[in-house]
Amino acid sequence: MRIGELAARSGLTKDTIRFYERIGLVTGKRLANGYRDFPPETVTWLVYVRTAQTLGFSLAEIARHGEDLRDAPDSAEALSTLFEEKIRVIDARMADLAALRADLEARVGTGCPLRAAERAAARVPDA
Repeated sequence: MRIGELAARSGLTKDTIRFYERIGLVTGKRLANGYRDFPPETVTWLVYVRTAQTLGFSLAEIARHGEDLRDAPDSAEALSTLFEEKIRVIDARMADLAALRADLEARVGTGCPLRAAERAAARVPDA
């Protein structure tokens, strides 16, 4: 199918599909007239890519696991492993954000928040 039809069926723009092709997420062959021709299963794959993005996966992550997932997009075992890995990343990010929030909270009302750490360090006796 040509890129226009693929765009219409997938809900993506032609530019997005061209970008995905450039980064290797989709592959189309060139016809003699220079038009792109994509296999019908590309629609399913593009829906999968968009769903993965809404679940927080980056295009790089999708591309890194794309070969395995394209062959078995409904594999519960493969997907569960990826989801568990993503949950660990999210948990680590949440811990980092909680620490950042606590640091910002400690600096509220201290005058210059950038110097609050200096004052705190100056009050701590050396061991």
